[in-house]
Amino acid sequence: MSLDPGLRVVAIARDWIGTPYLHQASHRGVGSDCLGLLRGVWREIYGAEPESMPRYSADWGEPAGDEVLWRALTRHLHPAQGANLGDVVLFRMRANGVAKHLGIVSALAEQGAFIHAYTGHGVVESALTRPWRRRIVARFHFP
Repeated sequence: MSLDPGLRVVAIARDWIGTPYLHQASHRGVGSDCLGLLRGVWREIYGAEPESMPRYSADWGEPAGDEVLWRALTRHLHPAQGANLGDVVLFRMRANGVAKHLGIVSALAEQGAFIHAYTGHGVVESALTRPWRRRIVARFHFP
């Protein structure tokens, strides 16, 4: 019997917990940023990544107001309704800023949880508290 797709995504993402934060990296146990985590999960599920990864800055196009990350997610993932295990959540960290952080929903009970990578912490599983939930601007699921 195969594992539910959402549970499989969560299991793969949990294997990345403890990976140090490293901008533009995507190597479990070595270094990863939030996009690197998603790229690593993708590779484990599908093999090769769907497109070449251009270099990107930590500001994610914020000075120009360009939703670079959001557009990339819509090219390869499907929009999700509601909250489901394994969903990719996209966050806007400032009210007028571009969406530039993402994570993978890892628990639904209580307030929920998500797995993500961020500076100074690496890949961690965090509670999806109200301040985090307020910042969600889009949800996606793997095809």
